[in-house]
Amino acid sequence: MRFGPIPLTEADGAILAHSIALTEGRLRKGCRLGPAEIARLRATGRTEVIAARLESGDMHEDEAALAIAAALVPNPVVAGLQLKAVGTGRVNIHSDVTGLAEVLADRVDALNAVDPMITLATVPRWQRLAQGEMVATVKVIAYGVAQTSVEAACSAGANALRARPVAMSRAVLIQTVTDADDGEKGHRAIQKRLEALHVKMQPKRIVPHRQSDIAAALSSVTGADLILILTASATSDPHDVAPEAVRQAGGNIERFGMPVDPGNLLFLGQLNGIPVVGLPGCARSPALNGADWVMERLICGVPVTGADIAGMGVGGLLKEIPQRGRLREAEPE
Repeated sequence: MRFGPIPLTEADGAILAHSIALTEGRLRKGCRLGPAEIARLRATGRTEVIAARLESGDMHEDEAALAIAAALVPNPVVAGLQLKAVGTGRVNIHSDVTGLAEVLADRVDALNAVDPMITLATVPRWQRLAQGEMVATVKVIAYGVAQTSVEAACSAGANALRARPVAMSRAVLIQTVTDADDGEKGHRAIQKRLEALHVKMQPKRIVPHRQSDIAAALSSVTGADLILILTASATSDPHDVAPEAVRQAGGNIERFGMPVDPGNLLFLGQLNGIPVVGLPGCARSPALNGADWVMERLICGVPVTGADIAGMGVGGLLKEIPQRGRLREAEPE
């Protein structure tokens, strides 16, 4: 692509680089110059304009952006995404479902390394998505780019984006509470999280803070895709009351503790094939915490293992929740 001042006598077919005010109206940047546009420019006394001219082997910005977006999402229906071409070298990609953004970061990085004129920006990996929310935007910065660069970008970013839709519909929360707590705050906070993903929660379940009682409640669960446990006293050891109750009921614990704060005291297990999440006390707050990352992935059918949780540390220092019993930088007692 050639870019720079062009005499009006040679400007036919060129792409105007900057908007120009005319005696009546204006010519917008990016427009193709034809005889009518050139005549209007001459009427202002101009003899040249700054413009871009595509050469053999170049693709127009809009064509290039659409080709790259189509490579990122070759089957939008299967991927749960929509491609929306908006012009000026941009295609926006929106979620067609409620769920999570699956982003293959290595492919995004590889695409962005092909040519500085080709860019792809996405939401963070596994970000929760509402239906219609933007997931990514492809932007070709120049008015044209080499077709070879576009082809390389398409290859590098192939199938890099997908929306993972909600895969669960029912959850149960088992709580233990103190005498001064009726469990409503915890129930309401978790219910609001689940409602955002269109998951229904069973009626509130309160049991005494004893291993046998929690185990009995777990054994009686029916009709749930996800089991959540929130105890009055924080789970502080892999063999504390709640994890042991899961084992007593016939389940197992895969991971205790996570490198996300707030959220350190989470545990993950399973019972009869149903995921079990032991929630940290901070889950009573509506603020983001580590449990959200685990619950959202499970609800959207994304497997979560102990290794996955161990890998959540980068970015895992979340905003402090002032209501926590002990803050990160609490004054010494």
